[in-house]
Amino acid sequence: MNKDAQMRAAINQKLIETGERERLKELLRAKLIECGWKDQLKAHCKEVIKEKGLEHVTVDDLVAEITPKGRETGFVMLPRLVLNSCTQAVLLPQPTRLLGL
Repeated sequence: MNKDAQMRAAINQKLIETGERERLKELLRAKLIECGWKDQLKAHCKEVIKEKGLEHVTVDDLVAEITPKGRETGFVMLPRLVLNSCTQAVLLPQPTRLLGL
């Protein structure tokens, strides 16, 4: 395993051990809902179903249609938010994070 992969594995392990991984997932989910991303994709799904007809659309069809749309409508702030949160989770001791510092 190269150094990059080792570092990623170590960070991931620390995030899991501290519970930060789940907290970050919830934070990301909340931010996506807050900025309307989830609603945009839901509306796109409805459009696809309306165009093709319910009988002619499978889950795989929907995934193939909305995945590119989801990626292109991703917001710039989200990767930065996750990166900053990961950095804090790895570098700051637990009591300091709890105080919000």
